[in-house]
Amino acid sequence: MSTAEPHPQEAGSQEPEPKIVAFLCNWCSYAGADLAGISRIQYPASIRVIRVPCSGRVDPFHILKALQSGADGVLVSGCHPGDCHYLTGNYVARRRFAVLNDLLEFAGIDPGRVSFSWVSAAEGERFAEVVREVTEKVKALGPNRKLVKEPAS
Repeated sequence: MSTAEPHPQEAGSQEPEPKIVAFLCNWCSYAGADLAGISRIQYPASIRVIRVPCSGRVDPFHILKALQSGADGVLVSGCHPGDCHYLTGNYVARRRFAVLNDLLEFAGIDPGRVSFSWVSAAEGERFAEVVREVTEKVKALGPNRKLVKEPAS
């Protein structure tokens, strides 16, 4: 028999952290996340990072697949407008994001589950702030029940 205290989430004293998939641009947002880590800036451990060459490479189907696979929220973060390593990739991502919001609303999924942000390589604190905001927003929405594919029995 173990005398260890139960984990706070297991004891019911705290609500569980949401699962958030973060698609981060290699050149800016991923480097911003790295800076936050190197600088020991605290932010929720609710995100799982997927490093992409550019935010413009994130297909809306990747976002839908993340939600279908059980993610409670998705964050797509790229370079600031005008600073894209690939010149216009972040503009492409912004247009896709606008269309995706309409699709999510049509499908009955709260568009607040998917967030888009601009974070540069020098903005470690900004990255941590974005993660905190997204986590709070998704936590307020509760667990994702839409689109989630149930395992075959």
